[in-house]
Amino acid sequence: MKISPLAVFGLAATTVAVLAGSPAQAHGTADGGIAAGFLHPLAGTDHLLLLMAVGAAASYLTAHLLLWALAGALLGGAFGAMGGGLPGAEGLAAVAITAVAVLVLRAQNSTRPPAMGFCGTLIASAVAVHAMLHGQEAPAGSGAALWWLGAFAGSVLVSGGTYLALRKLPAPWTGRLALVLALVGGALALCQLGLLVP
Repeated sequence: MKISPLAVFGLAATTVAVLAGSPAQAHGTADGGIAAGFLHPLAGTDHLLLLMAVGAAASYLTAHLLLWALAGALLGGAFGAMGGGLPGAEGLAAVAITAVAVLVLRAQNSTRPPAMGFCGTLIASAVAVHAMLHGQEAPAGSGAALWWLGAFAGSVLVSGGTYLALRKLPAPWTGRLALVLALVGGALALCQLGLLVP
């Protein structure tokens, strides 16, 4: 089945319109507990889309990128939990979606295999920004460990599920998903800059 670029653009535009009605991020103060942790990365559009982009990159390039994502999550989460931050982190979180999606699109359109060190570093950096935001809002006290466990499980479910689903579909589906993610990530970044009003 062939899908035209116009249909992909239409899907992306529809996705942006649907998602624009809800908050782009799940950032703020998090409640404790494993269930709250599990739902937290899924509740923010930017986090959910990045997890899907990571799964797409891993399915098209190599499953080792999931390990790079884990490393980025651990480092970023610890940095954020210790009070670390970056200027413009919300905008960087949105741009990270597009960066990972463009990585997939470039790999599909290139005759040379991509440098895995670069790909891994990009994935780890993108995930680290999102994990840092989670670390800044993670609950303190006795519920923190369960919250982190839940957040990890939710993240693995989305990235791993995307990876497994795309491995069973023809390769062009990965490119279509990457194109939609790149467009939506760009739209979210423009919203952060105030250049696009949802």
